[in-house]
Amino acid sequence: MELILASASPRRRELLHQIGVAHLCEPANIDESRLAGEKPEDYVLRMAREKAAAVASRHSGGSLAVLAADTSVVIDEDVLGKPGDHFEALGMLARLSGRSHRVLTGICLNTQRGEVLSEMVETKVHFLQLTREQCESYLATPEPWDKAGGYGIQGLAGAFVSSIEGSYSNVVGLPLAQTWQLLSGQGIKGALENTGE
Repeated sequence: MELILASASPRRRELLHQIGVAHLCEPANIDESRLAGEKPEDYVLRMAREKAAAVASRHSGGSLAVLAADTSVVIDEDVLGKPGDHFEALGMLARLSGRSHRVLTGICLNTQRGEVLSEMVETKVHFLQLTREQCESYLATPEPWDKAGGYGIQGLAGAFVSSIEGSYSNVVGLPLAQTWQLLSGQGIKGALENTGE
């Protein structure tokens, strides 16, 4: 085991399992408030770096690398986080309906050598026009409540998405191509590197 995922997200854990990267999970539990005037791109990168740093600080000696990520849904330069209640979730879906938005994920790897490597990935997502009834039906499920923007592309809300430009796994919560490159560049192996052993 060479890696700690600084997250409690089951989706990020599943995505790392998908590419065969063994890891431990340890949530960072930091303040995720956005700073006044902070650009969405800067926000997701800062969050990823702060999450990685918080978990790395608990493990002296550098025996494990720490991977962190932060994903935000952005429309009109507003960051949509996880909805706090039904009214807020309905407002998010109404705002996304019939429009395009951006999904930004900052990823950060604190290496075993103490380096801090980070990157931001963007995907453009196009939503169909949704009726109030469709939104209410979706909100009657458990799916929207722990997800940025109030929807999960990998679940029922996949039906709302007419197309995407960029990484699908980024919208789920962890851009796999970029994450794999970051990890393999530091010698942290997944299933593709282990096939010859």
